Amino acid sequence: MADDSEFLTVTQLTTYLKRKFDFDPYLQRVYLSGELSNFRLRPNSHQYFSLKDDHAKINAIMFKSAFQKIKFTPEEGMKVQIVGRLGLYESSGSYQIYVERMEPVGVGALYQAYEQLKKKLAAEGVFAQNKRELPKYPQRIAVVTSRSGAVIRDIITTSHRRDPKVQLVLFPAVVQGQAAAQSLVDRLHQIYQLGGFDTIIIGRGGGSIEDLWPFNEEIVARTMVESPVPIISSVGHETDTTIADLVADVRAATPTAAAELATPQLSEILLSIQQQRFQLINGFQRSLHLWRQRLEQQQKSFLFQHPERLYQGYTQQLDLLKQRFDRASTDYLQIKKQSVQQTTQRLLRLSPINRVANAQMQVENLQQRAIRAFKVDLQQKEQAIQHQVAALDQLSPLKTLARGYTYASDTNDQPLTKVTDFTEGQTFNLHLQDGQLAAQVITKQDQKSEE
Repeated sequence: MADDSEFLTVTQLTTYLKRKFDFDPYLQRVYLSGELSNFRLRPNSHQYFSLKDDHAKINAIMFKSAFQKIKFTPEEGMKVQIVGRLGLYESSGSYQIYVERMEPVGVGALYQAYEQLKKKLAAEGVFAQNKRELPKYPQRIAVVTSRSGAVIRDIITTSHRRDPKVQLVLFPAVVQGQAAAQSLVDRLHQIYQLGGFDTIIIGRGGGSIEDLWPFNEEIVARTMVESPVPIISSVGHETDTTIADLVADVRAATPTAAAELATPQLSEILLSIQQQRFQLINGFQRSLHLWRQRLEQQQKSFLFQHPERLYQGYTQQLDLLKQRFDRASTDYLQIKKQSVQQTTQRLLRLSPINRVANAQMQVENLQQRAIRAFKVDLQQKEQAIQHQVAALDQLSPLKTLARGYTYASDTNDQPLTKVTDFTEGQTFNLHLQDGQLAAQVITKQDQKSEE
């Protein structure tokens, strides 16, 4: 049995193996091909999945920063090629690959992303939206493309040749590279905010799928859908079809075709106006000739030669109607006068003047009767009050004192009515009719002691 010092802990062994993985140059850049397994898309997060073939499987992790750079959406069972480094996860003791790049097998990553986005937008009904018609006579057209290059020159040349009065406004954008998609979106938003444009042309010249890729970005497609005016897409050549072409209201094969679709052919319009002018003049002359013929016929007619015959009958009928009107007016006025006279006599009989005079006399009589009744009632009240005053006077204590009676009170002016209220030697007040006296009790004797 070996010595205890020769035994390793699990942590020591795992740490040793991890260092082997970390420092082995052959494990720092590994190229693998396999089928995605246990893949569940985690938006805005790290991705955890497995890569397997018919006989083995390896765990994989792709950090958020690396996952955001791929151009397609991985799906369960998809065959992919990945590039990464191997590492050991100490907690579980399992090894895994840290994926740095990923591409689908058999189909390019960009084409795969193109098909996925196309399928997604089609499912949402973006491509099936009603396409707007281009205005026939635009005044201002916004162009989103590169400042340099043949695209803008072709659009300017074609537009000015067809309609010199149309105003083209260039919104220069980056049309290739990592910053192109955001540049296109910014220019479109700028156009929406400014307003005043009838049509928008967006596009660039031909190129590879990588060169045209900004026009396949979802952010560009959704921004184009928000446009308040029709958009013409001219990206690449006729054989190139981008997401922008499918979203746009009208697709043009070339920049020249886009300018032709956006502007009318002024010379053709002028020719059409000239033709319509000739047709209008010829039509007016024909109509004028017909009306002249009708006028000549009317001038030769019997009524035109003797116009008084036309209104003689009406003049006689007017005289008869005037006579009937005069008679009816006279009769009507007579009836109204009689009615007014009858109404006036009836009103005189029912005049309220007499009734008012009688009512005034009644009011005066009632007022006199009320005054007399008030005076009688007042005298009766005065007599009653005098009787009550006399009765009260008879009951007045002063009357009693006038008959020789007195009453006693202590020094606090409290009445003393009983013998028991007094004490010998007590000083008290004796009230008389014309004042009071101070007195003193010498002796006291009640009725019981006298008996």
